[in-house]
Amino acid sequence: MQGSLLDSAAPLLSVVIPVYNEEAGLDALFNRLYPALDALQISYEVIFINDGSRDRSAQLLAEQFEHRPEVTRVILFNGNFGQHRAILAGFEHCRGDRVVTLDADLQNPPEDIGLLLAAMDQGHDYVGSIRRMRQDSAWRRYASRAMNRLRHRITRIEMTDQGCMMRAYSRQIVQLINQCGEMNTFIPALAYQFARQPTEIVVGHEERHAGESKYSLYSLIRLNFDLVTGFSVVPLQWFSMLGMAVSVGAAALVVLLVARRVFIGPEEGGLFTLFAIAFLLIGLALFGIGLIGEYVGRVYQEVRSRPRYVISAILERKP
Repeated sequence: MQGSLLDSAAPLLSVVIPVYNEEAGLDALFNRLYPALDALQISYEVIFINDGSRDRSAQLLAEQFEHRPEVTRVILFNGNFGQHRAILAGFEHCRGDRVVTLDADLQNPPEDIGLLLAAMDQGHDYVGSIRRMRQDSAWRRYASRAMNRLRHRITRIEMTDQGCMMRAYSRQIVQLINQCGEMNTFIPALAYQFARQPTEIVVGHEERHAGESKYSLYSLIRLNFDLVTGFSVVPLQWFSMLGMAVSVGAAALVVLLVARRVFIGPEEGGLFTLFAIAFLLIGLALFGIGLIGEYVGRVYQEVRSRPRYVISAILERKP
């Protein structure tokens, strides 16, 4: 059967899709997503979250709601709050016993949703995904691998491919995530921490259907800063140990210089060497200030207690 009515019973599956300036690719998404979900022969709902798009994305989502109101819901933000906050809004409004997140760019084929559900049928409460034969540029693939290794070394969170948002969550995991109140978070990492039986599967990866990626190199670095500082204090511990090592080295250098002056006598000063040492220490100090600033900034965002997002409207069929 096709997706059941939202007013009859809670669906088995909720598909949460954040949308930001995806006007060029939404029609293709609709044409592939709904047939793929209908083919699963289970009750479902699709929740689109328009994250303050400046193009016609909101209008196209409203038209799709009119076309399939029994299985479609649309959440409209009044501004751009970011991908993960959009997904959190979807989590807070979804009704399914299982929840799948999917990007709107069609790089992950909707036809693979069944693979995620099959893994959940085996008892897993969280199913991550690994992109097969990634179609991204070489620098993006290299940067992603480097970020994955760094994140794993610091946080010990097991995610082979943290950039793939096609993932499945049980209702219990979604409820636990909804209880977390932090302003900035990384949803797959939260799910991994809460899951009892996590797993990963391989899914397809295609070239972007239309438009350009919303993640620049700076955005990827910013995202990984949030991930590392949000889930670990290891960077602070590393820098503390580095500070102790530098202090020990500086003390040893002072002892050496005093000994040379006592036993050898005055020597011509190495001005450039002193400059090099000074610049090194200044660089380390600035790095440490920036690192501490990351953690202080996260605390500052939390204590302001501002809403994570603001919803201007929700399009859904009323009971």
